[in-house]
Amino acid sequence: MFWPMFAVAVGFLGIAVLSVLAVRVFVEAQRLGRQVSESARRINRAAEDLERAAVTTARSVDAL
Repeated sequence: MFWPMFAVAVGFLGIAVLSVLAVRVFVEAQRLGRQVSESARRINRAAEDLERAAVTTARSVDAL
């Protein structure tokens, strides 16, 4: 009777450990998603700044 109960306990412990790890992976994936979104926003803002600078430079060159 000991071994079946031991097997059930070990199985439950294994499922509990996998559940904790799954939650940690989910939280880290959400954090990564937020970082990627923030990086994309910053890149878009930098691209817009670069485009404005290029237009300004082109206008000043045309004025010469």
